Amino acid sequence: MKSTTGTETERLPHYPTFKSKRKALLPMAESSRSSQTAATSSPSVSSFSSSRDSSMTQMNDDQIFSILQLLPVESVLSFCMTCRKFRSLASSDPLWEAICRREWGEGPVDSLLASLSPERRGVSWKRLYQQVVQLNSLSCRTLSSKDGIFPKPRASHTLNFVSDCLVLYGGGCDGGRHLDDTWVAYIGKGVRQVVDWHQVNSGSPSGRFGHTCIVIGDALVLFGGINDNGIRHGDTWIGQLHFDGSFEIRLSWKLLDVGHITPPPRGAHAGCCIGDKRMVIHGGIGDGGLRLNDMWVLDLSDGFKSGGWHQIVMPQPSPAARSGHSLTWIGGSRMILFGGRGKEYEVLNDVWLLEMGGEFPEWVPIVYECSNVPRGVPLPRVGHSATLVFGGKVLIYGGEDSQRHRKNDFWLLDLNALLTFGMRFQSVNSKGLTGKMWKRLKAEGNLPDCRSFHTACADQSGCHLYIFGGMVEGVGPAEAYGLRFDGGLHLVELVLQL
Repeated sequence: MKSTTGTETERLPHYPTFKSKRKALLPMAESSRSSQTAATSSPSVSSFSSSRDSSMTQMNDDQIFSILQLLPVESVLSFCMTCRKFRSLASSDPLWEAICRREWGEGPVDSLLASLSPERRGVSWKRLYQQVVQLNSLSCRTLSSKDGIFPKPRASHTLNFVSDCLVLYGGGCDGGRHLDDTWVAYIGKGVRQVVDWHQVNSGSPSGRFGHTCIVIGDALVLFGGINDNGIRHGDTWIGQLHFDGSFEIRLSWKLLDVGHITPPPRGAHAGCCIGDKRMVIHGGIGDGGLRLNDMWVLDLSDGFKSGGWHQIVMPQPSPAARSGHSLTWIGGSRMILFGGRGKEYEVLNDVWLLEMGGEFPEWVPIVYECSNVPRGVPLPRVGHSATLVFGGKVLIYGGEDSQRHRKNDFWLLDLNALLTFGMRFQSVNSKGLTGKMWKRLKAEGNLPDCRSFHTACADQSGCHLYIFGGMVEGVGPAEAYGLRFDGGLHLVELVLQL
């Protein structure tokens, strides 16, 4: 990538600094103040020269570069405005590449580069950072299928991107019937206009909808769900793709041995991974239609040969019981919970941060005032999708409200500003910060219809979102409750002017 100019400095948004980094720099600041005090009290030439020699201007470029890599973006931009030499260092392409990889992770950055055409890879790293931070629009289109073959329309299914493939399993269809089919479409590293779907005979789990299916490494981990008799499942399955020499793709499911301790059977719960060895589930609808608020973690450190479930004691405060909500891993040991339907059938729009890194898990309620959010705030919703996209942000799409009005709006939930500020396990309600949490994105192109209980997943780069199925508005009286199930595949791309 090419080097960028310093003229972009003033256009990058303001970000608070990391408290931990500020603390790390305190000794340096104290040392600097001590030198200044000594120079003032003893006006000798030697003391003055010593003070000058210890200043940052005497450091070589490599030393300054090493320091800049550790600083928050706001501090780098401030440093850039001090003098020409520092502007050149703070605007260099190697520095901003290091910042991008630090902020977004090595994997997503490498995947983004692999997905770009050669002519688009010449953009500067600083401009890339600016484009991601200031993202405000999406491009939508409907994908066609080779030979017109598509999976049956459905809702409450799962769609995952694993090993460069889309994998779709289960769901519910017309008449409240469950499905037990598995479909695979190879996508690769780029974007395809035409998708080649194949139904695979995988020895799949029994038919169900409202289950969760999470990608961990190169495998799928499926839990729970409800069949068309209303029976809840509490089984755990592992799915793995296989590629043979003829480029045929197969997927095999196997029931995972998890011992005698398992979560109670449920459906319409939420789940996500924690790194590459653990999976967490929360809430859902248990036996008798009871909404749950328990949390369980599956340990897969045995390499998918077996696993072990254990329940996490819920700390207070913690989210109320709910179903149809989302739980999204945002890196490290942190997850975001949003929305859902509560015990009294109320539809929610609360946001919770779950931190699993300490000795005990901790829930942080992210309290925000509607008046603090530009262009309004996401209305309460259930049956939406919430996907981690490039830049460490969560893209929320669709869902329905308490009146079953379905939505097709896109909202970006960005907690980086709050986490950067050093928020530590307490309720947050700052006008300056929560106003940056939510951003409604403009959608261009062929926007998908309003829908709920669809599924969405992002590719390895996090720049391309695939949406399949869901319940949409019906077109005829023969469709129960004026609803129909959708069977189209939609591609949503982050618009980055690279």
